[in-house]
Formats: sequence, structure tokens, C-alpha cells
Amino acid sequence: MLNTKLVAWSLGIWTTITFLVCVIYGLVTPQSLRMSGFLEMMLPAFKWLTWWGFLLGLVEAFLYGVYAGLVFCPIYNLLHRRWGARPTMMPFGRSYRD
Repeated sequence: MLNTKLVAWSLGIWTTITFLVCVIYGLVTPQSLRMSGFLEMMLPAFKWLTWWGFLLGLVEAFLYGVYAGLVFCPIYNLLHRRWGARPTMMPFGRSYRD
């Protein structure tokens, strides 16, 4: 079973770090190789190289990651409960069906 809060925070932080890497990549590469067009398409109201756009992009990236965790964990936990692996041997000599 996955902890929804832990996974949501982990994905939120991961997407925020990924956003930072994309912005840094865009700052050190030529215009033709930048991620700015992609970021402007994926993040509503994001504008390249403005403080407002940068801060908004950080918040949006974090929230997208949290959303992914909040959707993924309950689905995973439901499927794991229903079709997950069952233990074949219990401790102290008891069988699974006892």
C-alpha cells in the first residue's frame, strides 16, 4: 500500500525540480533549443523570463505533481488490494487460508 501524502509530496517536489532544470537548460542553450515553448504550452499563464512566470511555473509544476500523486495512489492501492500478490506462507507455521 502506498502512502498518498508521501507520494504526492514526492511527485510535487520532483516536478518542481524538473521545472528548475528546464529553466536552467533554457538559460544556457541557444534560443532554438529552449524549452520555453513547451513550458508555455503546458503551464497556463507561464511567461518565459519573468519573475511572475517563474514563480507561477514553480507553483504549477508542484501542483501538477501533487495532483498526479493524489490520483495515482488511490488507484494503485485499490488495484493492489484486489489483485496484488498474496503471501504464500504465514509466520509460525499458519497457512494463508487459516
